[in-house]
Amino acid sequence: MALYTHHLPRWKKEEVEAIKRGIEEHALVGVVDMYGIPASQVQQIRRNLRGTATVKMARNTLIEHALNELGGSVAALNDYAEGQSALIFTNENPFKLFKQLEKTKTKMAAKPGETAPEDIVVPKGPTSFKPGPIVGELQQVGIPAVIEGGKVKIREEKTVVKKGETINKKIADALLKLGIKPMDVGLVLQAAYYRGTIFTPDLLSIDEEAYANNIALAAQQAFNLSVNAVIPTSITIGAIIGKAVQEARNVGVEASIYEKDIVDLIIGRAQREMLAVALAAQSHGFELDEATLQAASAATAAAPAAVEAPAEAKSGEEEKEEEKKEEEEESGMAGLGALFG
Repeated sequence: MALYTHHLPRWKKEEVEAIKRGIEEHALVGVVDMYGIPASQVQQIRRNLRGTATVKMARNTLIEHALNELGGSVAALNDYAEGQSALIFTNENPFKLFKQLEKTKTKMAAKPGETAPEDIVVPKGPTSFKPGPIVGELQQVGIPAVIEGGKVKIREEKTVVKKGETINKKIADALLKLGIKPMDVGLVLQAAYYRGTIFTPDLLSIDEEAYANNIALAAQQAFNLSVNAVIPTSITIGAIIGKAVQEARNVGVEASIYEKDIVDLIIGRAQREMLAVALAAQSHGFELDEATLQAASAATAAAPAAVEAPAEAKSGEEEKEEEKKEEEEESGMAGLGALFG
């Protein structure tokens, strides 16, 4: 027997050995706080965890003996075994265990001397109380109670205790009468040892929705970086080629390079510039014929859609929009001839 336990009674030695076996036979061991949990709820928690985790209640001194005998990094759990502690054994990872333990918690009334886990807020609105001493009791703790319609009513929402503050007896009594149960009661994971690392609640409490959103954002940013930096991957190669094609087309149009795939765009651009000249001339008293006016109206209506989007691979909707604009340009060609004979 190890030196740590040679002086212990037999039953305590057996407890230490049981704790050591639990640690050695499971991937994770955690220290949980049992303070304030009614016996009935402890039994319910055990039933909820059956098949997933085992709760081992033991004295802190015996937990300390077992951890010291095992030695190594697991012995650091001794720093978290304070108050009414117990051990929990499981093969789940610490994040899943933390989430499961949070689900076992229930709301209970506050007791004098307890610390508020969050801001305790009394909502505004009617209560079930008839006029009486309750009004004065609520007002004494800062709750704006009034009598309205034969009932006691809370005039406005009131924060009676801020997070981290101690709940005094008067406030505890008032909250109890109002049916407000601010205390989360259940197994509180103090720390978990998993694969050589100690995990504390601040590391395990994760907003899963925010985490998923961050992953999605990172994936989108990585996609954009790959496309803009021209780093081809199996996922981004299509967008990179599409962007390159679009940029090449834009250069061809701007430089008036007469290539078969863009000559129609060059002509269309020339037509729009011609119509702009025609409208400018009209504003200075130049009369336009009917065909030119119709072409100019069509070009003006299509102008918002003609603003070039960021260079990316075109979707089916964008291709349809481009075809529509090309049709409008072709319908306006008659105006070009009409203006210049």
